[in-house]
Amino acid sequence: MDTIASLFSFITWPVSWVIVQFHKVYGAIFGPDTGWAWGLSIVSLVVLIRICLIPLFVKQIKSTRNMQALQPKMKAIQERYKSDKQRQSEEMMKLYKETGTNPLSSCLPILAQSPFFFALYHVLSSIASGKEIGVIDGPLLASARQAHIFGAPLASKFTDSAAEVAALDASLTSVRIVTAVMIVMMSASQFFTQRQLMMKNVDLSVKTPYMQQQKMLMYIFPVIFAVMGVNFPVGVLVYWLTTNVWTMGQQMYVINQNPTPGSKAQDSYLQRLLKSITQHEEVRGRRRKTIVKVIVAKGSDRNENERRFFAGLTKAGFAAQADGTVIKSDTIVADAEGGPAARRQQPKRQTKAQRQAAAAQHATAKDTEDASEPAAEEAPTTSLEKKPQGPAKAAAKEEPKGEAQSEAQGDKPARPRANSGGSRQQGKSGQRKGQQRPKHPSSKK
Repeated sequence: MDTIASLFSFITWPVSWVIVQFHKVYGAIFGPDTGWAWGLSIVSLVVLIRICLIPLFVKQIKSTRNMQALQPKMKAIQERYKSDKQRQSEEMMKLYKETGTNPLSSCLPILAQSPFFFALYHVLSSIASGKEIGVIDGPLLASARQAHIFGAPLASKFTDSAAEVAALDASLTSVRIVTAVMIVMMSASQFFTQRQLMMKNVDLSVKTPYMQQQKMLMYIFPVIFAVMGVNFPVGVLVYWLTTNVWTMGQQMYVINQNPTPGSKAQDSYLQRLLKSITQHEEVRGRRRKTIVKVIVAKGSDRNENERRFFAGLTKAGFAAQADGTVIKSDTIVADAEGGPAARRQQPKRQTKAQRQAAAAQHATAKDTEDASEPAAEEAPTTSLEKKPQGPAKAAAKEEPKGEAQSEAQGDKPARPRANSGGSRQQGKSGQRKGQQRPKHPSSKK
């Protein structure tokens, strides 16, 4: 670690100068030799560096989202050019160039902080060794060596021996307790920051290897920091814990105010936006109007969260406009509440059993209605029902069948038919059977 820190010795002078300037301010409040004065100077150094790195953080957020959106295309390129690695790399670079994505942008904040981190490590190591470095001369060096945070010197480490800790006027137990607590807090903050990103700000509808890699890093990074933390001075642990807390808060703000489309964070944000619109009957804020404008422009490409948001607007009686504003309409309210202007609902499809039961019920009701009609009205008879016969017809019935037919047809002679034992008797229902063919002589009578 000392060898790596020596590579960034060129930046130790600016780092030491910034710490001394903050120490002058806090020293006037808490005392120049207190741990609060030197500890808050390190915290202020972190805040200053992170403020300067905000543009890189914005690029990191955009790059991370672009990488998530490009994962399906990247996977298709890998499968298509599986046997040609060179062509695969060329197509990947072409895809990055077309979309304006830089894979290294997600690492820019960490890379930019590295020189300051190692420079601070080099400064604190020199203080522990009693060496002047940068603008920290004799009086300031003695003051820094006397500064303790909860009983642990700023320059002490978890792996220091009892003699080294005693030289800094402290006990080994207090140093190890303080460093262990800070290492646990540093690892926990790193884990929570990564978990917050994976659970809330990732489009869950897209399953890609990138998500699996991020999930794996969520567990690997805290372990790495825990292992490396035992070799960090207390002042460096203060630096790293502060930057983790800053990252966690900064990421929480971005997730709540500008979430990734399709994520749980976007659903929560749109529900808050819907509540605000319903309460104030307008879209408040330029940024919110921009978000509504973008969602309107998507049209049919909206995700599930955005469609749910528009459904909520319609139910509340609002319509989103292309410029990001909303208007209230009584027609929309009537449609949403099922009023007179609501669209006619199609009847539900019935099963076969339901249709048969309805038909049987209808037939029963019809029979009941027919039975309740007055007796004077005769129902029309069909051709199969037996009609009442007068005297003439009754007499004609007693005549042979052939003569009755000849009388009915006039002069036209009746065609002779074989008598098969007279006309057949009527059935129980009173219906007349048709004429039967004569049986063959050989058939049994």
